[in-house]
Amino acid sequence: MEPIKIATAQFENRSNDKAYNLGMIRQLAAEAKAQGAQVIAFHECSITGYTFARHLDKDALTAVAELIPEGESVQELIAIAAALDIVILAGLFERTAAGTLHKAYVCVDKNGLVAKYRKLHPFINPHLTPGNEYVVFDLLGWKCGILICYDNNIIENVRATTLLGAEIIFMPHVTMCTPSPRPGAGFVDPQLWYNREEDPTSLRAEFDGLKGRSWLMKWLPARAYDNGVYVVFSNPIGMDDDQLKNGCSMIIDPFGDVMAECRALGNDVAIAMVTPQKLTQAGGTRYKQARRPELYGHIIAAPHTGVQKVAWLKEE
Repeated sequence: MEPIKIATAQFENRSNDKAYNLGMIRQLAAEAKAQGAQVIAFHECSITGYTFARHLDKDALTAVAELIPEGESVQELIAIAAALDIVILAGLFERTAAGTLHKAYVCVDKNGLVAKYRKLHPFINPHLTPGNEYVVFDLLGWKCGILICYDNNIIENVRATTLLGAEIIFMPHVTMCTPSPRPGAGFVDPQLWYNREEDPTSLRAEFDGLKGRSWLMKWLPARAYDNGVYVVFSNPIGMDDDQLKNGCSMIIDPFGDVMAECRALGNDVAIAMVTPQKLTQAGGTRYKQARRPELYGHIIAAPHTGVQKVAWLKEE
């Protein structure tokens, strides 16, 4: 297994403007390729935009969604990957031939679709059907998994993906800067974004505080550390519909250390070299080997009815 260079990106997407968003994906992928990256990951619904979908009825969401891989957006993504000779991961709404709708994330290279994952815990629109399987796939000699946003907050999903062999988990998000019962949570005033050149200090304080990065760092490094895996976190920056997002796209190693992070108050890429040695050196690998599932397997697998409540989301 050879080291590979992975990029994670952040950009301000436009709602339901696939041409613009794919243009940004092309631009940032080219920047990452010029810096030696072999893979680049973008955020959840980076092709379509995300938060605007909470307003859509089923017909409108169906019109936004596409078949995978036949749809125009994934075909364009493959064309970009081929033109730049880089692996690209990006997200969109999926429509199946049977008419069901999913929140999907794809990995493509110059030869076509490498992997597709459907979000297990979608919530932005009631017409989305949850995915029902984990996905682990081969990429440049590495075993990789995908978990989208809320999927990562259920820690069993990360452990299960790791136990299926994943060494790198791509974690595309649209997160942070929303209200919840936790201390310090809340929306960030969009006016701070529009004034970011004149007053970057106030915006950075909000982005890095408990509304944003400080909350993220309570749990995201633990997912990497506890499981002894690399985490590639991608998140948008700027306005997503009427919500301001803070980026902070980053790559975390199996020790839970941030290797690279987007820190610009705008579109950005961050690149890190992923090496196999850390997988065996990390404590998480030893902890997995020390597990005693006979003690708790039946507890984890006990019948349970999942109830998903998103604090900031109000029904339309």
